[in-house]
Amino acid sequence: MTKRIAIVGAGALGGYIGGNLAHQGRDVTLLDPWPEHVEAIRARGLELDGVTPEEKFTVKNLKALHLTEAQSLARSPVDIAFVAVKSYDTAWATALIKPYLSAQGFVVSLQNCLNEETIAGIVGWGRTVGVVASLISVDLYEPGRVRRTVAKGGDKHTVFRIGEPHGRISARVEELVEWFRGIDSAKATSNLWGERWSKLVQNSMGNPVTAATGLTSGDCMRDETIRRFAIKIAGEGVRVGQALGFELEKIRGVEPEKMARAGEGDREALAQTEAQLMPKGDNPRASIQRPSMAQDILKGRRTEIDAMNGYIARKGAETGVKADANAKIAGIVTRIERGELKPSPSLLQ
Repeated sequence: MTKRIAIVGAGALGGYIGGNLAHQGRDVTLLDPWPEHVEAIRARGLELDGVTPEEKFTVKNLKALHLTEAQSLARSPVDIAFVAVKSYDTAWATALIKPYLSAQGFVVSLQNCLNEETIAGIVGWGRTVGVVASLISVDLYEPGRVRRTVAKGGDKHTVFRIGEPHGRISARVEELVEWFRGIDSAKATSNLWGERWSKLVQNSMGNPVTAATGLTSGDCMRDETIRRFAIKIAGEGVRVGQALGFELEKIRGVEPEKMARAGEGDREALAQTEAQLMPKGDNPRASIQRPSMAQDILKGRRTEIDAMNGYIARKGAETGVKADANAKIAGIVTRIERGELKPSPSLLQ
């Protein structure tokens, strides 16, 4: 039987994944709270773009619903619901789709941060799966238009890591892996929590510094002061994750222990880490590439800073691990979000 798929939150990543799955011929329905976005998809389809000509196409006749129309799903219950909203919207988005899950239906967290526990609290652990999207950057820059601003991972980097909270490789995870391989590189993981924390650290060093400075990701990494502050943020995140007992994965190609030592001032580790993080100059969209938090600041929206660096700082306090850099950047971005400060590189000097 054809699996019925719902994407709850068809923003940048949700729209990108939903559009690609529909392009593969799968039965996809998008639900989104932005009325203009839904109407644009209905009128002209969802336009997807990437860094190569082959990644540019329009998905026509894609089913798109306003949140107020979710009850129409009762006629055709959902087998797989991807929750792709911001972390702070996880609870209501999961509660919204729960009544429309089929008997065997389950929910997949397609998000930043650690939200599986929130989802499981609503639908149960047996109906909860996680997808970690690593080193991918997408932008919903106009209603009905999503573009990817970094190259595909291919055989150099596995972008999608899909797993069960209990760590066993299940048939449904293997099925999702095959689907996602039609979009980019993907694998099943028995280490969902380690992957999640590693992605959290990766986000924590990139998202807030671009949001705070107003610079692109590449320009942040070219600035020595900003780059080393980002490494310190990541190093703290590694130490907190280790204290919590997670088995961490590489962070932007750097071994976690090396990242931590670099953040603590180990010269050799710092030199090797900086060499890995420096932009390679092969991204044709580097001039517009910004992670989600920087996009949120530009659009005047609430960020995920509390669920990223704020969360690391709180967990650090619980485990007795200092995370001062995370607390500092969380405070800066929160003030920018409130309109008390304007993004500027001087904020991180």
